Amino acid sequence: MPRPSPSRRTVHVPVMLHEVLNSLAIIPNLTIVDGTLGAGGHSQQILKTMNNQGQLIGLDRDQSMLDRAAQVVSGESVSLHQCSYAQLNDVLDELKIEQVDRVLLDLGLSSDQLADPQRGFGFDTKGTLDMRFDTTTGRSVAELLRSGSVDELSQIFSEYGEEKAAARIAEAIVKRSRSGNSIQTADQLVELVNEVTGPSKKTKSPSVARVFQALRIAVNSELDQLDTFLKSVLPNRLRSGGRVVVMTFHSLEDRMVKEAFRDSTTWNNLTRKPLTPTPSEIRMNPRSRSAKLRFAERN
Repeated sequence: MPRPSPSRRTVHVPVMLHEVLNSLAIIPNLTIVDGTLGAGGHSQQILKTMNNQGQLIGLDRDQSMLDRAAQVVSGESVSLHQCSYAQLNDVLDELKIEQVDRVLLDLGLSSDQLADPQRGFGFDTKGTLDMRFDTTTGRSVAELLRSGSVDELSQIFSEYGEEKAAARIAEAIVKRSRSGNSIQTADQLVELVNEVTGPSKKTKSPSVARVFQALRIAVNSELDQLDTFLKSVLPNRLRSGGRVVVMTFHSLEDRMVKEAFRDSTTWNNLTRKPLTPTPSEIRMNPRSRSAKLRFAERN
C-alpha cells in the first residue's frame, strides 16, 4: 500500500458524492471496488458508510493519486493497488476474491492532476506535455506530437475529441515538428491550437479542451480500457445482485456505458436517463457540470 505523504494534499472535490453513495446502496459486509480511486474522496465516504464492515479495494494507475488517497483511505479493510480498473481480474485473483458486490468508476480527471504543472494535463499550466496516468509506461503526449503523422494525429483529434479542425491542427503540429521545434509544453500546444482555430489571441479557442482531451485519451488508451472492463471484466467479477456505478464526463464514454447497460440479459439498468449534478453543485464546483452518472444491477 502506498505510504501517505503529508506534502501531497488534495484539492479535488468529489463529484456527485451523495448520488454516488445512494446509487451504491451500501449495506454491511460488502466487498467494494473503487476502480478510479483518485485522491480518495468517494472512498473516504464509502469507508464511513461501511463502518468497517466489509472490504474496500482501491485502484488507480497514477501513483501520485494513490499517495494522496492513502492519507484518507486506510485500515485493515482497505487494499490499494497501482493498476487500471481493466486489470481488476489480476487484483482479485491475487486477493483470492472470486466476485465483488459493488464497483465504482469515476472517469473524470482529478483536480490534483490538472493543477500539477509537471504533468501537462491542464491547459492553463506550462508543464511538459506528459498526460500519462502511469508515467513509467507508454509514450508521453510530447513524444506522440513529435513522432505522430498528420493522419494519426488527425484521427486522434477527430475520434477522441470530436474536433472539426482536426486535420488543420494536425498539419500545424507536424509542420512545427519537422522544423525541429516540436511542441513540448502545455502552453505551446494551447498557443498553436489558438493560432489555427482561435477567434483572437485574447480568447481561448474551445478546440483547446477537445485537443487536450483527445491526447489524454490516446496516450492512456482510455476507451480501450473501458471497453475491456465493460465487456470482459465487470460481467464476470460482479456477483448477481451487485451494483456498478459509472460517472462519465464526455459523450464517448457515456455512450459506451449506456450501450453496455442495454444488455438486459446481463444488466438491470437502473438509470434510463443519467443522473447529473444539481445546479448548486455546479455553482460550487464548475468542473462537475459535464458529469453523468449511470448505475445498473447484475442479473
